[in-house]
Amino acid sequence: MTKSKFADLISKQREEKKDSSFKGTFLEYLDVLENNPKISVLAHRRLYDVLAEDGIDVLDETDERCRRLFDSEKTKTYNYFQPHFFGMERSLAKVMRFLSSAAMKGEESRQVLLLLGPVGAGKSALIEHIKRGLERAENIYHLDGCPIREEPLHLLPRSLRPQFEEMLGVKIEGDLCPVCRHRLLEEFGGKYEDFPVKQSSFSVRGRRGVGVVPPVDANTQDTSILIGSEDISKLDLYPEDDPRVLSLNGAFNVGNRGIVEFVEVFKNEIEFLHTMITATQEKAVPSPGKGAMIYFDGVILAHCNEAEWNRFKSTHTNEAILDRIVKVNVPYCLELDEEVKIYQKMLQMSDFDAHIAPHTLEVASMFAVMSRLKPSGKVDPLVKMKIYNGEDIIEKGRVKKVDIKDLREESRDEGMTGISTRFITKAIDSALSDSERNMVTPISVRDSLIKQVKEQIIDEEARERYLQYLQKDLHEEYLRILEKEITKAFVSAYEEQAETLFDNYLDHAEAYVNKSRVKDTVTREEMDPDENFMKSIEENIGITGSARDGFRSDVTTYMFTLLRAKKKIDWKAYGPLKEAIENKLMASVKDMSRIVTKSKSRDNKQQKKYGGMVATLIEDYGYNEDSAEEVIKFAANNLWRDG
Repeated sequence: MTKSKFADLISKQREEKKDSSFKGTFLEYLDVLENNPKISVLAHRRLYDVLAEDGIDVLDETDERCRRLFDSEKTKTYNYFQPHFFGMERSLAKVMRFLSSAAMKGEESRQVLLLLGPVGAGKSALIEHIKRGLERAENIYHLDGCPIREEPLHLLPRSLRPQFEEMLGVKIEGDLCPVCRHRLLEEFGGKYEDFPVKQSSFSVRGRRGVGVVPPVDANTQDTSILIGSEDISKLDLYPEDDPRVLSLNGAFNVGNRGIVEFVEVFKNEIEFLHTMITATQEKAVPSPGKGAMIYFDGVILAHCNEAEWNRFKSTHTNEAILDRIVKVNVPYCLELDEEVKIYQKMLQMSDFDAHIAPHTLEVASMFAVMSRLKPSGKVDPLVKMKIYNGEDIIEKGRVKKVDIKDLREESRDEGMTGISTRFITKAIDSALSDSERNMVTPISVRDSLIKQVKEQIIDEEARERYLQYLQKDLHEEYLRILEKEITKAFVSAYEEQAETLFDNYLDHAEAYVNKSRVKDTVTREEMDPDENFMKSIEENIGITGSARDGFRSDVTTYMFTLLRAKKKIDWKAYGPLKEAIENKLMASVKDMSRIVTKSKSRDNKQQKKYGGMVATLIEDYGYNEDSAEEVIKFAANNLWRDG
């Protein structure tokens, strides 16, 4: 009987694993090391290399998001994080900068990396992803039977280390743990060349190279969680200071050569954290009982929220720990498009099979981002959100664009408060459970969010502000979105009409700015720029009077910049002009309201147009019949009430 395909696969994997594993003496390990010195790198280098191996991209001043997020400063982005985290480029860049410096044995290699951020901002998810990255690293070589999986080079006496360093091209750091020192003498008679060496992998579940320290109750706090303990059952067999009584299974022991994670680190008492200081400052941790210090090589990651951090740093006696911390803020996402991607990813990972109407996640994300923004004296939260998302917004009645740099300067450390992704996800779930037709729409999600805000335990000022966003600002914004969408669905050849208006405006504006004439596309006759036509576009976004000259100049300059950069030029290229064209097309639709609202009195021609509009919403915009019906009804009740 032939083996099944499953048995073949299992056998193949087992053979590959067997072939790739090493088991030999220390002397044999030295031969392997001579050919590949990288296998003895320290923990920070190993972690950085494995996280960077998927590739690194550099954002520079030519990238629009780089200009917006990093003030045109060249910034590295790492492909390992790209498909999983959104709107976190600043935080990820700082994390990898820390690891890069630590990998080069800078001061960061003796410091703790602290991720600071609000609930649900992604701190834990980021650390979990880093730990999964470490699991991808090549198997490490270590002393067989060592409880802390230490580097075999620790066997070498200090007198010989300079020669071996030169021969191997490595730097030897660290000393034998008490257990291996005892075995070297007792089992091998000091002949370290015979000490067995093996390979093993990193594993979160197997506690190999990854130690986790959860918050510990002050009354039951015990350093054994960190450094292991003495095995009481062996105290009858061996003296108290005998290494054989040691049970080195604490977080620092199992995390040696890998990662030690402190969960909600400052919920622990300060005395409990002293071990963290010695681990960073001296690269050593105490052994249980009366044993000597044990060398530690590992990346210490910690995370907490802002309240705990502020409480901890306000105590002067904590300065020793504070001096050993590199803090990286992990705020909530402040970019609308990136926030939408978060929910798209979460829904893809779930068993969610309901119909999600267009703009549902967008409206929910708008509320999330707006709740996280600090008040500005320059713009309202909705406009600020759009600017952060990369839209060009012109100050009302003026030509000057609102500068994102000014807004960022106005509100430092933004995104550390507000609505979490979990809150939004629960609202989506709730909207679905209340639906009778297995769908979620912007209308149902907004209603669900309003309900949750009213029930949430938050201060009244925040509650009123959130309800204002939902019941007024986002209500009006969604109506604007819906009006544009239904108009596009109603108007045949909408894009062509918009493109024609754009081309004509650009021709006339360019001629106006350059004090030249426009050539008629049909008759080839030259004529003066049409002031009335340009005004009919500009007035749709409040550009009047002396502001017109500046706006026309801005449009032509911007288009010339795109042309030089060989970028696409179409009617959507310049945000303010795009908005003006959209508003003009909407205003030109005369009979749409009658067709949408008067369901009982539509004639055959109107019914045909209505059917075409619904079909377009379904085929081109992603609605189904139920959601199209719901949003049209909502639009009829809120936009085109029949008077």
